[in-house]
Amino acid sequence: MENKLTFHVAGNTKGMQTVVKSGNHTITIDEPPTMGGQDTGADPLTTLLSALAGCENVVANVVAKELNFDLQGIEFDIKGILDPRGFMGDPNVRPYFEKVTIHAKVKTSESQERINELQRITDSRCPVYTTLKAANVELETNWTKA
Repeated sequence: MENKLTFHVAGNTKGMQTVVKSGNHTITIDEPPTMGGQDTGADPLTTLLSALAGCENVVANVVAKELNFDLQGIEFDIKGILDPRGFMGDPNVRPYFEKVTIHAKVKTSESQERINELQRITDSRCPVYTTLKAANVELETNWTKA
């Protein structure tokens, strides 16, 4: 029998703002005033990139234990490029990221070769990363020693 995990959020909206609850946690998602929001939280796409950083970190920590890898921390710098014409209604432009660039500075005593191995395995097992990859988002990943 398979043990599947279920993830659940519930939220309420007010204008552009969405307040989501997950267990004991609250996440506020909004848009800046230029998009009609009140800027009470990060926008949905920035929230997705934040989820990518968090997910990569969790998976990297799991993988590091398996590899006996000295992982002391990761500093992420992630950028996503999107053509807004897609979500504004142009059917010829996809409404999601074209490209996501991930720069990760890994705090470790390990070699770059071991960092590359950690990154490769992490990317292959990270649910958020693999979801973006399945959506044909161009992913540029660069993990280096801090």
